[in-house]
Amino acid sequence: ESGPRECARKGPSAQHRQRGIFTMADANKIAELRKKRQFKKFAFRGVDLDRLMDLTNEELMGLVHSRVRRRFSRGIRRKPKALLKKLKLAKERCGPLDKPAPVKTHLRNMIVVPDMIGSLVGVYNGKVFNLVEVKPEMVGHYLGEFSISYMPVRHGRPGIGSTNSSRFIPLK
Repeated sequence: ESGPRECARKGPSAQHRQRGIFTMADANKIAELRKKRQFKKFAFRGVDLDRLMDLTNEELMGLVHSRVRRRFSRGIRRKPKALLKKLKLAKERCGPLDKPAPVKTHLRNMIVVPDMIGSLVGVYNGKVFNLVEVKPEMVGHYLGEFSISYMPVRHGRPGIGSTNSSRFIPLK
């Protein structure tokens, strides 16, 4: 519980952040941090990231390949909608520049849409939930592509029974 004494120790900006109120000074600090971290501008099929976030589902359908277009044209079902709602809620609950709380899901066939960018998703691979941070490059792909469900084969030395040369030959 935070009483008046604890808030006084944290300072006024921490108190405002707890309530979700940001002052202009906080906004300026955030803008400065974003300016420091200038990277190569991302574009998804010629559409920059800011515009991509504002696209409607119909406009997004024009940018993705036919399988995803077909899936969107048939409508977004209840479970994917619920996942998007949980991801949006997790983003709203965290502060700016913080990573949202991970949301676990079994929906490996969920297509990554721009609303999911920046979210943490725990994708089930049949055994554990692999944590995936959704990046802009993932738009249009399936969540299951980022959580491998099998152990890749490690080719080493042949074991017993692989060939005749490995068979036991008794000494005379």
